[in-house]
Amino acid sequence: MAKSELRPKIVKLAKMVGGVAGAMNKIDGDQPEYYALDGVVTDEMADVALVMGLRKPRTFEYILKKCKRTPEDTQRILDELTQVGVAKVWTDRSDGKPRYFVNIFAPGMLEMMVNNREQLAAHPEIGRAFEEYTRRRLAPMAAMFPEGMAMMRIIPVEDAVKDDPGVQPWEKLSYYLDKYDTFSVSDCSCRQSRKVMGDGCGHLDKDICIQMGTGAEYYIKTGRGRQISREEAEEILKFAEDNGLMHEMPATEELGESAAICNCCSCSCFSMRLATYFETPDAIRSNYTAVVEPLDCVACGQCVENCPTNALKLGHSLCATKPVVPKKPAATARDHAWSEKNWNVDYRTNREDVAPEGTAPCKTACPAHIAVQGYIKLAAQGRYMEALELIKKENPFPAVCGRICPHGCEDECTRGNIDEPIAIDEIKKFIADQELDTEKRFVPKKRYHLGNKIAIIGGGPAGLACAYYLALDDYAVTVFEREEKLGGMLAMGIPAFRLEKDVLDAEIDVLRQLGVQFKTGVNVGEDITLDDLRAQGYEAFYLAIGAQGGRQLGIDGEDAQGVMTGVDFLRQVALGQKPEISGKVVVIGGGNVAIDVARTATRESVDSVQLFCLESPEEMPALDEEIHEAKADAVAFNNGWGPKSILTEDGAVVGVEFMRCIQVFDAEGHFVPQYDAADTLVVDADTVLVSVGQSIEWGSLLAGSTVETGRGNTVQADDFTYQTAQPDVFVGGDCYTGPQFAINAIAAGKEGAISIHRFVQPGQNLVYGRDRREYHAFDKDGVAIEIGSFDSTPRQRPGVAEENRGTFKDDRLTFTEEQLKAETERCLGCGAVQVDDYMCVGCGMCTTKCAFDAIHLVRTGDSKPDVYEKLPMKIAANAVVRGSKIAGKSVETGAKFAEAAVKHFTRK
Repeated sequence: MAKSELRPKIVKLAKMVGGVAGAMNKIDGDQPEYYALDGVVTDEMADVALVMGLRKPRTFEYILKKCKRTPEDTQRILDELTQVGVAKVWTDRSDGKPRYFVNIFAPGMLEMMVNNREQLAAHPEIGRAFEEYTRRRLAPMAAMFPEGMAMMRIIPVEDAVKDDPGVQPWEKLSYYLDKYDTFSVSDCSCRQSRKVMGDGCGHLDKDICIQMGTGAEYYIKTGRGRQISREEAEEILKFAEDNGLMHEMPATEELGESAAICNCCSCSCFSMRLATYFETPDAIRSNYTAVVEPLDCVACGQCVENCPTNALKLGHSLCATKPVVPKKPAATARDHAWSEKNWNVDYRTNREDVAPEGTAPCKTACPAHIAVQGYIKLAAQGRYMEALELIKKENPFPAVCGRICPHGCEDECTRGNIDEPIAIDEIKKFIADQELDTEKRFVPKKRYHLGNKIAIIGGGPAGLACAYYLALDDYAVTVFEREEKLGGMLAMGIPAFRLEKDVLDAEIDVLRQLGVQFKTGVNVGEDITLDDLRAQGYEAFYLAIGAQGGRQLGIDGEDAQGVMTGVDFLRQVALGQKPEISGKVVVIGGGNVAIDVARTATRESVDSVQLFCLESPEEMPALDEEIHEAKADAVAFNNGWGPKSILTEDGAVVGVEFMRCIQVFDAEGHFVPQYDAADTLVVDADTVLVSVGQSIEWGSLLAGSTVETGRGNTVQADDFTYQTAQPDVFVGGDCYTGPQFAINAIAAGKEGAISIHRFVQPGQNLVYGRDRREYHAFDKDGVAIEIGSFDSTPRQRPGVAEENRGTFKDDRLTFTEEQLKAETERCLGCGAVQVDDYMCVGCGMCTTKCAFDAIHLVRTGDSKPDVYEKLPMKIAANAVVRGSKIAGKSVETGAKFAEAAVKHFTRK
């Protein structure tokens, strides 16, 4: 904007409300102070605001005298100023008369301007100004604030400090709730600003920040907030803590005075950027720091994932076998020159949960990163429902997974370096079997009541998991399933002797209790289209149809009578349709599905079952335990053979000709089978079940959409958000990755729910503030394990129900409670949390998430906030002290700032 176009009175007002920053910075049309005011403040409003001065409670009579207008005109302008948010008004209890007050730009005026919803909608530049002002104006000051002396300050969770004899009354939220008798609640101004900018973090802004006393009176009077009781205020504070929102308060008044309690997320809060963006957490910290009790910590990760400043990391608790070279202390703003190169400008996307040396292998190996060590400890203490709740934070189907999971966590378990891994799946199965009792079932509490209509296409593990996590926010979720039965491959691809359907049904029933609707027998694309669903008000779609088709071999005779794919065979059995198999059965394939097919065939009226695969016994992709169980079911294994042709007579299969497979993979590990065509084998067969992979069958589902498919007919999507080329369509599970395990699909379902939540809520970004949950394990060869210091109890084995052997009932029993206790004692507890005490701001959020009382706040400071008018001198003094610790330019910068502050606050 040209200088001649600037409005001098707006410039003057912007300089005044900018305080020290206003004094130090030139104001033009591109400055946030200017463009926030320019669109809503008239010149006459600026005149009245200027005569009021900065942070001076003024009576109407004083303002009337100074502005030299009629009483009616003056009152009209004051009403306009209070409505737009430039001035605050309240009733002074000493004389019953109103006081008018022009606050600093932030914290103060900008929050009030943003919290006028209609004004923000008409002038979104106000939200942009709030973001820009707090970023640009804090930049030169961030490193200079004395500890705990910024204009906003962390107030710790009260339960974390209430027993500390050193805690001061003003450090407890209850002090303020006792002090004031008027309360209101409003939307979060930071999150509203992020929303209008289109870069929200998924934390919603509605009814979350509390005003008190004069602040509440003003918010109620001007319609910015609704009046609430003290009890409602306490409920809001509890909701905030339950959902990982920390407490902050403006710290610009006398000690023990404040007009608001903000419940903040660090991914959107502008004040919290002092810690997260500028990495100067001292400015806003409380007088407390988190400490971990190593013997009690189980590295469940709940504190880590909820730490606002990423000060907590998952590490390990074992001793290293090699000498540890002390790390050079990280530079901090306390005693180093601090500039943009020291800031963490990508803090909203680069969060890391794991320390460089790595953490527990079990949590790392699990695709859903379930808190294995945590639920094992809870089970050891007999806290089964709490253990179930912890598991369900990442996996809503633990009873299912306890029976079918490939348990990669066990393959990586550190205990396996001593004797045998912990029986993690069996422990999970014991815990999750609580779900089978309707009286003990865990149904989580809903967080929000949002109601947007979401369609899940496919009722398998990915779709059901997505539905579960969306239901926690009370979305109106409908699952459309082509088959008459829910569960996808869980119901129709996994035999009942591995997963009895009452187990699956019990866990699906929890979704019904959460309000999820199911429509079975509906083929989306044929019976109804995505556009039809859009017309019905569905705002987002999650495609989770799985890989439900079989793959062909591409050899002669494959279309003969008596040949079918393994997945079709399993589906027929699951649906109660008598499959046409008999006599000698040949199964082709070496994976887990092929094993399931072969074992299922042994339970039909057949003479024999033989399995042929390319791979050697060592190369077979099927799990060892499944191979063992198949052999127990009399399946005959023939390794190293590939099908050459299927032999037929009169259109029916009579045998299979195989040729010797001499190599399955090339030197780079690619699947490139090589054969010796001269070495052949002919096997008689009455039935051939082909189980060499699965295919994805879209039908007409994607017709008319811009969703793109790629290799293997999988849908193309962002590998983090799962958003496809059509923005309202998301994807997950096997139809995105190709065939994988159920736990992979479940993990994808949760991420899909997170993306859909952000997509349908206005102004939310799909990635900002989102945890990528990238884990890596410590080097097990680099740690020392004192074998004699651990329980030598051998691994427990579940019993077998002999009467169920060879039937469609699961013959694997659940641990007894005694076995459970013995097995949980075998856990080495190798993961532990580490605290970066510089980055910790002492909010206490971690203490609300720990089920083991393993993390606490300890008093490490004694700073006190003070009135805004004293702050610049304290900053100046601190800048001089800090300048003495560092050399060169930073001292000069500190001296310049001190000079500006002194000039501003000593002028007439």
